[in-house]
Amino acid sequence: MYAAELPVRHVILYKHGIGYFERSGRLAPGESARLDFKASDMNDVLKSLTLTQKGDGAITGLRYDASEPLARKLDEFPFHIGERQPLSAVIDQLKGARVELRFGEEKVAGTIVGARTVAAREREPEREQVNLMLDTGELRVFDLATASGVRFPDPGLRKQFQDYLQALLSARSKEKRSIYIDSSGTRARDITAGYMVPMPVWKSSYRLIFDASSQPMIEGWAIVDNTTGEDWSNVRMSLVSGRPVSFVSRLYEPRYVVRPTAELPEERSQAPAILGGAVREYAPAAPAPRAAAKPAPVPREPARARAEASSIATTASASEAGELFEYRISNAVTVRKSESAMLPFIQQRIAARKVLIYADQRSAHPMNAAELTNSTGKTLDGGPLTVYDGGVYGGEALMESFKASDKRLISYAVDLGTRITTHFDSKGETVRELHASRGLLTTRIAHQETRNYTIGNLDQKAKVLIIEHPARPGYTLMGRTPSEKTATAYRFEVKLAAGARESFPVAEERVYETSTSVTNLTPDVIFTYVQNKALSAAARKQLEEVGRRKQHIAGLETDIRDADRQIKDIATDQDRIRKNLSSLNRVSSQQELVQKYARQLADQEIRLAGLNDRKAELERERNAAQQALNRLLESLAF
Repeated sequence: MYAAELPVRHVILYKHGIGYFERSGRLAPGESARLDFKASDMNDVLKSLTLTQKGDGAITGLRYDASEPLARKLDEFPFHIGERQPLSAVIDQLKGARVELRFGEEKVAGTIVGARTVAAREREPEREQVNLMLDTGELRVFDLATASGVRFPDPGLRKQFQDYLQALLSARSKEKRSIYIDSSGTRARDITAGYMVPMPVWKSSYRLIFDASSQPMIEGWAIVDNTTGEDWSNVRMSLVSGRPVSFVSRLYEPRYVVRPTAELPEERSQAPAILGGAVREYAPAAPAPRAAAKPAPVPREPARARAEASSIATTASASEAGELFEYRISNAVTVRKSESAMLPFIQQRIAARKVLIYADQRSAHPMNAAELTNSTGKTLDGGPLTVYDGGVYGGEALMESFKASDKRLISYAVDLGTRITTHFDSKGETVRELHASRGLLTTRIAHQETRNYTIGNLDQKAKVLIIEHPARPGYTLMGRTPSEKTATAYRFEVKLAAGARESFPVAEERVYETSTSVTNLTPDVIFTYVQNKALSAAARKQLEEVGRRKQHIAGLETDIRDADRQIKDIATDQDRIRKNLSSLNRVSSQQELVQKYARQLADQEIRLAGLNDRKAELERERNAAQQALNRLLESLAF
């Protein structure tokens, strides 16, 4: 039956690889409409197709060829044709089928018994043979290489071969698929179909033109590509900026669910009794029928959805649609198939001023830039921008998307008439606060750094420079307020007079805390903290007391070490004297010297006892002082 084609009336292109197409036309009574698509587009069409009809009747349904997996199609046939498979292998799969072989003018008919490939021998090449049972009942072997033709008399088998080959051809074919729209009604009616299909993203580019006017002109051009295979003639064109969610869902390919197998237990006959002797004894009862195995869980469909782009068609011209923005081309558009076109979508004045921007600390020169404020009332899509200044090419920039009333800085050329050098200076650390609690001293320290920008304006004209100073985590600005702040930098605006040289320091401070146990601090370090002006009078008094006590304990420990040294010296000297006495006792003439050494030992013993007593007393005093210090540290708080 004849089906009418619906021409394209409206095209909406998105920035995420999807296009919306609207087709409409008038159908005669009883006539169907046909839409042609690429096979790869069918999933998106089946997901997004919408239909409306005006006039008598209603839409009754859609028809299209199903897409069944090739392997599943081929499984339905009683034979398989593989790549480079010999004819004998195909015929061998058809045992029992009737076949006719033609040898010149002679024709032989019979039933296939089998077929095989005979390997090559010394003087015989490889051969293919078929075994047939003739109508006479005779079994004969025929060489397929000598046959001029092979025919299957069974029309059903011939149809199967034709269908098999057609399935292979269709699988390789990239032809279009058709959807037929059926509707009821006895009178003519208008029908409209809308759908989404994958399309190249539309691209935008801009020109920023500085002229004698106080505000420059911005021109926006959209680049569209017609890859649909048919002309777009006098269509309404809309361009949507934004990226709604979209994905591919496999709707065109049939899906099959593997179902579990469930059967009732088989019934078994009664086992016979075994008779014998005086006692009747029966065989053990037959084992109970096993219950049907639990069905295997139905395998879940693997997740095949891929993130792609989406499909929202807006109707308002130059309007917001949620996070999307639509540019509607006012005039009808014609783009031939396999061609591209550039379409103007904006041309108006925009608020802007020329500035210099210095963002690369490694460069000696800032960049010529323009500070744009979107006064167009429209969202501007991102894209490359070419700058013209006074009719001369000025440079190029990349512009991100920005909405109405938003502000953007774009840089497009190096300004060789301005030179910038930077110098880094770091001050020492300053203790801002001191806190103590239960023997732990916390110090709040400030570290200040200054980056000095020295700017030289070599041109004899005034300029405005914007310095992008990196915003470092943990640092705060000192004494300056930036004109703007981005996620990664502070922006400072500096006005440069003609031929002037300016110095612009930016100071930053980093404040951090350190904690240490007072027990680990020496008295000298503690007295250094005591002198800090950040301490209150009460805190200073507490730290002074801690310092004095630690100083006293340090003195006691010095005395203890001195007593230890003396004790060790005496012990060493006593060992020497005892060795001398041992050798002199064997000489009778040295008794006077022996007596002298004995008196020295006695004196040293008295002195050693005194030192041990003093050491013990010092240790008791030190321990008591340490305990008192520990109690003081526990109560230390300021």
